Amino acid sequence: MRKNIDIDDNVLKKLKFLSAVEEISVKKLMEKAISFFVESKEKERLNSLSEEEKEDLGLLLLMQQSDRNDIVSEEEIMKELS
Repeated sequence: MRKNIDIDDNVLKKLKFLSAVEEISVKKLMEKAISFFVESKEKERLNSLSEEEKEDLGLLLLMQQSDRNDIVSEEEIMKELS
């Protein structure tokens, strides 16, 4: 996806300098910075969750990985519970 954005001249100069130091393109540097920021916010959000919310999220992730076509009979469930 291609988007045009306005960047302050001072920030652009700094981006160009950093891209030269890192030996990568300005575009790649911006992508790297945005990815870092998004990951940081995701970690911040996870750290702010309560233990119960973390357990709920873990259960949701496990449920999403399960095979929805795999069927278990009521008899098998009762056998495992006893």
